[in-house]
Amino acid sequence: MMNEILIQLSQQWPSWLWNIALILFSFLVGFLIKLIFIPLLRRQAIQQESYSVFRSFVRRFNRILSVFIPLILFNSLLPFAQFNERTLRVVSRTNELLLVSFFALVLIQGIKVFEDYLYHRFDINKENNLRERKIRTQIVFIRKVVVTLIIVISLAIILLSFDSMQKIGAGLLTGVGVGGIIIGFAAQKSLGNLLAGFQIAFTQPIRMDDVLVVEGEWGRVEEINLTYVVVNIWDKRRLVLPITYFIEKPFQNWTRTTSEILGTVFIYTDFTVPVQLLREKLTTLLSGHPLWDGQVNVLQVTDFKERTMEIRCLMSCRNSGQAFDLRCYIREEMIAYIHTNFPHALSKTRVDYEEKVQKDF
Repeated sequence: MMNEILIQLSQQWPSWLWNIALILFSFLVGFLIKLIFIPLLRRQAIQQESYSVFRSFVRRFNRILSVFIPLILFNSLLPFAQFNERTLRVVSRTNELLLVSFFALVLIQGIKVFEDYLYHRFDINKENNLRERKIRTQIVFIRKVVVTLIIVISLAIILLSFDSMQKIGAGLLTGVGVGGIIIGFAAQKSLGNLLAGFQIAFTQPIRMDDVLVVEGEWGRVEEINLTYVVVNIWDKRRLVLPITYFIEKPFQNWTRTTSEILGTVFIYTDFTVPVQLLREKLTTLLSGHPLWDGQVNVLQVTDFKERTMEIRCLMSCRNSGQAFDLRCYIREEMIAYIHTNFPHALSKTRVDYEEKVQKDF
């Protein structure tokens, strides 16, 4: 019934006006669908405070649906258009290419919606987040691989839709032997990086948000890409390293099994300082301090130098960031305590002065 009505209208209207009407009708219906459903989804998202799949859907698809829905509608109405044969071929081909492109975008955004759900399910904003960081590392890498595959396949479909590209592809197949060898050598490092990425994603020598000491720099893993890793240095610099670096070279991972870490403070004093009083002072400073986890509290004389005595304060913390702040606090308070109560015990250089008596002969 609907098909008969559309055929009758197409015969009654001028061709150019009917074609414009089809295009405008497609965009109008797409706009109305978006106008109806997006507010409904937003209303549902408002009712959910922390996370909402509706909120994620609106954020990811709001702009894409404005074009994707009209393209689908216009593609279904294209048989009723009044184009000549050549124009119809061009319009049909253009519409197909746009549909392939936007369908790839829809798939990518759908993957990101699922990724948002997994990010909510495995939240790293807590102290003991080892399991969450493991899973997030795998999620990020798998998402990038899948998105890359979608883009490559979409481009292949678009290129193969052109006859000229098919001829080029057939010509390349005749030289696949030599070409394969050349491509193999050219892509050896890239394939090595990709395989190293898979190894890191599943064996996980590093994970997202891991604390590393690499190339003499302290920082956190900010990005794990297909071919490189970005480390956010403590002073906001970014250290970019090839992903194979973490397979081939040694580095320190302070959160490999747990984020807990021991902090150390070294104090150099004279031999006369009362060590037991310093030990009691350390206990007083740590007790009740919010950065101390209450597990390790040790003060020991660890070494003697020629002029000084080395005292090590050892304390435990929940993570490396808190350990750094607690070490600074203990260092400042201990030196102030020694300076106030035992100023003679600060590190000093001894000089013996003997008065020489002059004899007259």
